[in-house]
Amino acid sequence: MKKIFFLSLLLLTVFATGSARSRIRVACVGNSVTYGYLLPDREQNCYPARLQALLGDGYEVRNFGHSGATLLRRGHNPYDRLPEFQEALRYNADLVVIHLGLNDTDPRNWPHHGDDFIADYRALIDSFRTVNPAVRIWICRMTPIFHTHPRFRSGTRDWHYAIQQRIGQIARTAGTELIDLYEPLHSRPDLFPDALHPNPEGADVLARTVYAHLTGNFGGLALPPAYSDGMVMQRNRPFALSGRANAGERVTVEFLSRKLTTQAGPDGRWSVSFPATPAGGPYELRVTAPSRQLHFRNVWMGEVWICSGQSNMEFPLCSAVTSAEDLQRADTLSRLHLFDMRSLCATDAVEWSPAQLDSVNRLLYKRPASWTVCNAEKAARFSAIAFSFGATLADSLGCHVGLIANPVGGSTTESWIDRTTLENEFPEILYNWQKSDYGQPWARGRADLNVKKSTNPLQRHPYEPCYLFESAVRPIEGYPAAGVLWYQGESNAHNIELHERLFPLLVSSWRTAWNDAALPFYTVQLSSIGTRPSWPSFRDSQRRLAERMEGVEMVVSSDLGDSLDVHPRHKREVGLRLALSALCHHYGHKATVPSGPAYRTAERHGKTLLVRFDYGKGLRPADGKTVRGFEVAGPDGLYHEAEAKIGKDGITLKSRHVKEPCAVRYGWQAFTRANLVNSAGLPASTFREENVPATP
Repeated sequence: MKKIFFLSLLLLTVFATGSARSRIRVACVGNSVTYGYLLPDREQNCYPARLQALLGDGYEVRNFGHSGATLLRRGHNPYDRLPEFQEALRYNADLVVIHLGLNDTDPRNWPHHGDDFIADYRALIDSFRTVNPAVRIWICRMTPIFHTHPRFRSGTRDWHYAIQQRIGQIARTAGTELIDLYEPLHSRPDLFPDALHPNPEGADVLARTVYAHLTGNFGGLALPPAYSDGMVMQRNRPFALSGRANAGERVTVEFLSRKLTTQAGPDGRWSVSFPATPAGGPYELRVTAPSRQLHFRNVWMGEVWICSGQSNMEFPLCSAVTSAEDLQRADTLSRLHLFDMRSLCATDAVEWSPAQLDSVNRLLYKRPASWTVCNAEKAARFSAIAFSFGATLADSLGCHVGLIANPVGGSTTESWIDRTTLENEFPEILYNWQKSDYGQPWARGRADLNVKKSTNPLQRHPYEPCYLFESAVRPIEGYPAAGVLWYQGESNAHNIELHERLFPLLVSSWRTAWNDAALPFYTVQLSSIGTRPSWPSFRDSQRRLAERMEGVEMVVSSDLGDSLDVHPRHKREVGLRLALSALCHHYGHKATVPSGPAYRTAERHGKTLLVRFDYGKGLRPADGKTVRGFEVAGPDGLYHEAEAKIGKDGITLKSRHVKEPCAVRYGWQAFTRANLVNSAGLPASTFREENVPATP
């Protein structure tokens, strides 16, 4: 009876005073993140205080956060039993923002009472509606908990995910609105000193995110940064054109003789879909809303490829052996379009300035880019391999080709994988990356030098796991593309087994980001150099990865290596080989030979081995001399140079030092002079087979 009396008295007070208000009341309900735990000058820096400054005098924002509060009523510190809850009800807010759930990931709570979460959250929502039936309520997807949290791997990671799913379900069924506080902060671990509580900059991100949802002001109409004049859009497949606008705005898109209208949702997002369209152009794209008008000219439907990796993909055309001829040709390639995502600061052996370090932390590592039609000036600094690939494709397909290049010299495989994938599939690699043996010593040393002037213990660097996905992939994520060119591995060749685990994660990560489970990857096998003894094994590992992974093809570059330089200058040939592979496998040009001799099988005949190849027509030594590069071994595992004889069915190998050959390898030197090619002049890959069966 006491509870009923109290609630009745509260309702009478609310209704008596509600009509006299002139300011919109906002109640921020939550735990320590709302309260502002660990923030210096908390009352000024907590997100509700920042929200008040953004909303202005027409609003009154109150902070009803309580550190350690749980949503669960049977949790260790239920919010509905705290004085802040009663104060929030008495406040009789017009708008309520609830951010709870983080403390429910405690092992005292979720494992025992998780089944109560939906009912308990609905009860909390109803309590505010009882006080004010006209109240608008937003519930929040929780802010991140990062891997350095002490309970991350013992359950918090998984329970945090489960709670996020429940929050989304509640928003859909309880008639509340949803604010995502996870997405804008999940890529910013540097803003969470203890992996749980944001610093003042993080609190400001929270405030701005909440402000946008409460006011519907998302900054007006905008498209992702990959859209500009001169762009190429992927032909022959349906695609969605998506962007942001202010909540509820009517957005009209005029493209390809169609005029489509949609409305931005409560989160400001909108999307329209277009059917598959053949190559053509130039077209104009108009996107209009009350907040802004966007007009893009010289838009083409054609083929789009993403060109990524590390320094050998970044290697500029002006430094290639064929630069003079290629640059002269560049001015004639009007069908080739370039989107060059240049880095703010190179990962050279230098110390970065404080301003550069700050930009890196803010994920501003890639400079703003725009599409441009190929010319000598732009092509000079563009990827030499991507240029060769694109020029060949444009000639062969007779359509416009767009190349998006975002490589970073020295970058690691793990830096190109999204955080969620690593958190769930390989969390160990996230920990203490600058000291961990997972990272190559050279890469860790270079990162240490680049960030030497930083005083921030959470300073970020492009070689950090996840970083380049967050700074160099996110800006182009989902832009419709035919496939990916990938040339990377030098910074992971120290640990082959690690790379064999990471590379499939990278491919899966990007395919998820592009919502394309079959997104093709065309990779370049590492070249050859005399100072990297692990490279033969790594090259063979790359070959085996490509063989077993669906939609992954590999081209060979070891014949173009430099014994002393990790950056060989023969790049035109590599781009051409990638184009030949794509023309055959992706575009269906079956008459095109996509590869050099590819090891298929080996069998033993007495004292000889017979090795057969796919794409083995017209086997010959590239220099017209004897075939070099084969070795055989017996049961003792000791390899000896083999005499190779080209025959109708393949290559026969023997060595006077090996009586019972049962193993074979080819090109097994860091810098190899192996010279086997096929009729197309394409080279064979490094390979090893250690269990060659005897033929009866």
